[in-house]
Amino acid sequence: MKKGVKIVGLLAGLGALAFWRYKRATPEEKQKVNDFINNAKDNINKFSDELKTKAEDLKNQAENKYNEYKSQAETKMEDIKEKVEEKIEEVKTEY
Repeated sequence: MKKGVKIVGLLAGLGALAFWRYKRATPEEKQKVNDFINNAKDNINKFSDELKTKAEDLKNQAENKYNEYKSQAETKMEDIKEKVEEKIEEVKTEY
C-alpha cells in the first residue's frame, strides 16, 4: 500500500474518532473545542493580515526603488545626450 493512502486513511480515522468524541462531549467540553477553533481561526486571520501588510510594504518599496533607478537612468541619459550634442557642436565649429 502506498504511503499517501495510509496517511489519508489514518487522518480519516482520527477525524472520525474526533467527531465521535465531540458528539459525546459535554456542553462545556464542546464550548472549549469551539473556543479553541475560533481562537485558531482568529490567529490565522491575524497572521494573514500581517502577511498582506508586509507584502504590500515590500511591493511599495520595490516600486519606489524602481522609480528611483528609472529617474537616475533618465537623468544620466539626458546628461550624456547633452555632452554628445556639445561635442557635435565643437566638431562642427572646428571643421
